[in-house]
Amino acid sequence: MSPVILVVGLAVCLLALLVGLFFVIAPPPPRVARDRRLPPGVEQVSLLGRVTAQATAVVDTATSRRRGRIFGEAALELAGVSSPPSQFLIVVASFASVLGLLGVVLGLANGTSIPLGLFFAILTPIGAKVMLNVRTSRRRAKFADQIDDAVQLIAGSLRAGHGLSTAIASVANEADSPMSEELARAVNESRLGRSLPEALSVVADRMQSKDFDWVAQAIGINAETGGNLAEVLDQVGKTIRERNQVRRQVRSLSAEGRLSGTILIVLPIALFLFFALIQPTYTAAFFGNIFGILALVVAAILMIIGSIWIAVVVRVKF
Repeated sequence: MSPVILVVGLAVCLLALLVGLFFVIAPPPPRVARDRRLPPGVEQVSLLGRVTAQATAVVDTATSRRRGRIFGEAALELAGVSSPPSQFLIVVASFASVLGLLGVVLGLANGTSIPLGLFFAILTPIGAKVMLNVRTSRRRAKFADQIDDAVQLIAGSLRAGHGLSTAIASVANEADSPMSEELARAVNESRLGRSLPEALSVVADRMQSKDFDWVAQAIGINAETGGNLAEVLDQVGKTIRERNQVRRQVRSLSAEGRLSGTILIVLPIALFLFFALIQPTYTAAFFGNIFGILALVVAAILMIIGSIWIAVVVRVKF
């Protein structure tokens, strides 16, 4: 074993022991709560808070000049992340630094510190982007499952004598996220001057929901022609319910293909990382010459193509 790795391991163990002694065995004495020590109406900002605010302001200034952001406000909002883009970017950069340092430490044994550090540092923003895409897909799928219940509640409120805006606002207050957030956004836009059908159409475009677009179109047509909107929404809700049943059936039938694709994608990466940890000499050959690097690049390209192929095959549109 390399003496450098031994020293790093001993330092980490000693740090963990000190943390355990400080926070568990010898906890600090109880103190008066901070909000009771401050006078009313005075908000004291700590040094860490001021440093964080300054760093966020610097990142905002640096990224505000760019039109396209990799972690824009719209992308974070679609994924359900409440942090501003600057704070999220700082978190991603912090994780990239930590993982890059971890790659450098792991590569000390076989002389691959720089490639592993760069690999882990570059992998962090890619992983963050993938995480945002996954959260966005799940949020849109949850929104699609809530449409039929929301339409039924709106129709019931209309039968009770409420107006359309009041009915949608009540559903926004009672429904779960993300339906409540999107309906509240549409109601607020209508109060600012945009027509309600147009605001609902914008929500359908944001969530990429054809079913909710039907609801917006039905409300828009009813606003122009008149009629019993509650009965129209009942018919639309029935159609959406049937489509959701078919969608769930298709998803259950394609579950085996999606699971097989996930295993085929994750297994080679997991095995490579496993051998890199337990036997670094096996994977060091890939970074020691140009042919090994080309093999890794070709393998990555083929895995990306295979992932896209599997995703297209198991995705059924109707």
